[in-house]
Amino acid sequence: MRRVLVLLSVITPLVAILVAAVSSGWFNIVENALSDLGHATRSRVAPVFNTGLVTGGILAYTVAITSRDVKRRYNAVLVFSAIMLIFVGVFDEVYGRLHFYVSVLFFLGLLVFTALYALDKEFSPVLRSIAVVVILVMVISWTLHFVLEIPEGAAIPELISVFTWIPFYLKVYCK
Repeated sequence: MRRVLVLLSVITPLVAILVAAVSSGWFNIVENALSDLGHATRSRVAPVFNTGLVTGGILAYTVAITSRDVKRRYNAVLVFSAIMLIFVGVFDEVYGRLHFYVSVLFFLGLLVFTALYALDKEFSPVLRSIAVVVILVMVISWTLHFVLEIPEGAAIPELISVFTWIPFYLKVYCK
């Protein structure tokens, strides 16, 4: 049952993002942030996007609070990240800085989760080394975006962060 919840917690928001992006008619992966799709007054696909994030966050939260056999530190970071994902969907871009802050906290949660994995001696040195590389990729992609505005929109660093985090999430929770 947990595997199903874990997979749904990943698939649900990703499908919602994909459906919203394709249905929007204007979304550009280079120029936009994913959250542009969730702007309540500017995006007709906002309900799809925001519902997907909130549902994915609730599912991830459920995974964390029901996984007693997983180390507490992973569950704590997953609870935090899940709540931030819910907040990203609830406090969309209409909320301005609040949306920015919860988004940053969500992505920091993914980075911390990956760092915990990199430090966890339960996993092989190869996988832990890959986690370190993933952390570097996350940091570099966000640094390029915030410092050099490469790319102009945040969608690419957002997707890099999510897709590079997913294998570690699956490894921890789908034993």
